[in-house]
Amino acid sequence: MQAFDIIIVGGGPGGTTAAQILARAGKSVALVEKTHLGGTCLNCGCIPTKMLLGAVAPLALLHAQQRTRVAKGDITVDFTALQTRVSRFTRGTSQTLGKNLGSLGVTVFEGRGEALAAGAIRVHADTSHTDLTAQHIILSCGSSSASFPGLTPDHDCVLDSTDLLHIQSVPESLVIVGAGAIGLELGDFFSAMGSKVTIVEAAPHVAPLEDADIAAELRRALQKGGITCHEGARAKDLRTNDGQAQLTLDDGTVITAAKALVAVGRTPNTAGLRAEQLGCSLNRRGYVETDGCLQAAPNVCAIGDVNGLVLLAHAAEHQAVYVANRILGNCQHEYQSGPVPSCVYGATEVMRVGQTAEALLREGKRVEVSQAPLSLNPIAQASGGTSGFVKVVWSEGRIAGIAAVGAGVSHLVMVALLLIRGGYTAQNLHEVMFAHPTLDEIVPMAITAPKTSVTLP
Repeated sequence: MQAFDIIIVGGGPGGTTAAQILARAGKSVALVEKTHLGGTCLNCGCIPTKMLLGAVAPLALLHAQQRTRVAKGDITVDFTALQTRVSRFTRGTSQTLGKNLGSLGVTVFEGRGEALAAGAIRVHADTSHTDLTAQHIILSCGSSSASFPGLTPDHDCVLDSTDLLHIQSVPESLVIVGAGAIGLELGDFFSAMGSKVTIVEAAPHVAPLEDADIAAELRRALQKGGITCHEGARAKDLRTNDGQAQLTLDDGTVITAAKALVAVGRTPNTAGLRAEQLGCSLNRRGYVETDGCLQAAPNVCAIGDVNGLVLLAHAAEHQAVYVANRILGNCQHEYQSGPVPSCVYGATEVMRVGQTAEALLREGKRVEVSQAPLSLNPIAQASGGTSGFVKVVWSEGRIAGIAAVGAGVSHLVMVALLLIRGGYTAQNLHEVMFAHPTLDEIVPMAITAPKTSVTLP
C-alpha cells in the first residue's frame, strides 16, 4: 500500500480545492479521479453551458434593441465552431489543473475509488488496482444526472445533459423534462439556436426552488421567447419511438420532439464507493450523512454534492476550504455556509441569495417583502432589458433573502450576498456608496421600498 497524509476521492471543485490547500501546507495528498479533473462543473456542467449561453447572448441583446427600434441586424452562431471551442477550453483547463496539482506535489490516481476499510482506499484502473492508506480521507465524488423509471436516457433520442452538450447538430425540436437550472439553461440555449423547445415541470411552476412570483416572471419571459412551458405536468413515460423522442404525461398528453433531455435532478456518486467500509452512513437517497463539521466518520469528511447539503460547485469549494483548514488544525468550529448564492443563467436570469419567502412561511416565520422593478434602473433601460424585478425577503427585521429575475441579474449576486452578510437595512444602507449608473443600484431601491406582509397561498 502507498501511504499518504490525506486521500481525496473525487477531483471536482471541492476535491481539487482541498488538495491544493493541503499540499501547500506540506501534506502528502493523493487525489483519486475516475474521469477528468475539474468534475462535472468544468467538463459537462457549469462551464460548458455558460460558454454556450455566452455565444448566444448577443442575440438577446440585439433583440432587446430591436424592440426599442434603435437597432437591427442578424447574428449567426456557428454551432460546430462553438462545440470545438468549448471542447478545447474544457480539455485545456482540465490539463492545466492537473499540471498545477502536480507542481504542488499532489499525486493524482486515475481510476475509481473504492473503500476497503478505515483509512484505506483501492483505486481501480482498467484491469489493475492500487491500494492507498491515509490518516484522513475526504469524499468529494460529486453527483450525476438522475433518472426515474420511465424517464431513463437511452442516449439515442432520450438524452442526459452530458449527451446534449456533445450533440453534433442543433435538433429541430427539443422537449425537456425538468425546469431546474440545467433544463432552463439548456432550453434557453437551444431555443436561441432555433430549436422548438418545450419544457415540462412536475412542480407547480418552473424554477421550483424559487418563489412563485419569480417563477411567473421567468415563465412569461420564456414563453415570450417561444418556449412552451407545461407546469404541474407529471411525465409518465419517455422513450425513443420511430426515430423521435416521445413523452407521455400522466393526463395522457403525448409530446414528440427530435430529442429529449432528462433533467430531473442529480444523484450522488456513491454506487460502488462502499463508503460504509469507512464507517460512513448513507441516507435513503444515497448521500453521505455528515455532522456539523462535515464529518461522516472518524477522520472522514464528505464535501460537495456527495453530502447532499447544497448541490453547487461553489458550495463544494467553500466546504473544501473549511475541511482542509480543519484537518490542518486551523479551525475547530462547526461549518457555517452563510447565505448561499445561486443563479440561473440565460437571456432572462434568476438570482437568489438566502431564503425564499415561501420557505420561511412554511417554518412559521412572519415574512415581509419589498421590491423594485428593473424598469427603474438606467442600465437596464440602456440594454433594453427592463422586464423583471428585485425582491427582498424580510424576517424578524432583517434581510433573509434577496432574489431577482430579469436580464443580467446574475451580476447582482455578490452585492446581495455582501449586503445580507453585513446585516444592512434601510436604516444603515446609506453607509454603502453605490456607483452610478450601475445595475447594482436597483438592489438598494428594493431594500428601501415599502414592505408588504405575505402569507402562504
